[in-house]
Amino acid sequence: MHVAQILKTKPASEVITVTPGTSVAELAHVLSVRKIGAVVVSPDGQRVAGIVSERDVVRELGKRGAACLADTVDSLMTTRIVSCTAQETTHDVLQKMTDGRFRHMPVMEGEVMVGFISIGDVVKSRLMELAAEKDALEGMIKGF
Repeated sequence: MHVAQILKTKPASEVITVTPGTSVAELAHVLSVRKIGAVVVSPDGQRVAGIVSERDVVRELGKRGAACLADTVDSLMTTRIVSCTAQETTHDVLQKMTDGRFRHMPVMEGEVMVGFISIGDVVKSRLMELAAEKDALEGMIKGF
């Protein structure tokens, strides 16, 4: 299965982004209201400046306490971004996520972000793929 197929299963809404000057408190609100684990930091909604996750917020809270909520996401975001294209396979994406120990990845077309996937999206698609393979094999064995 390819990343393009995962993107087709996701809601047609745009990727949730915040601008670089967004406060950590505002970010926490967005994550909570949207029930998501990470957002892309982008000046224009298309180019990726960084990614900031709930883990980043929790780690900073643990280090500095509530004072970090007044900071901007620029101070927490990951700037070394690993991305994928819509043509990559779920296996390749899972390998990148596992090797890099991260759970969210922008899908890029050149310099433009066309989607955002999580490890949950990839695992769900792999499970669907494995179930289809299982059904096909059972059908072959039973003579269907």
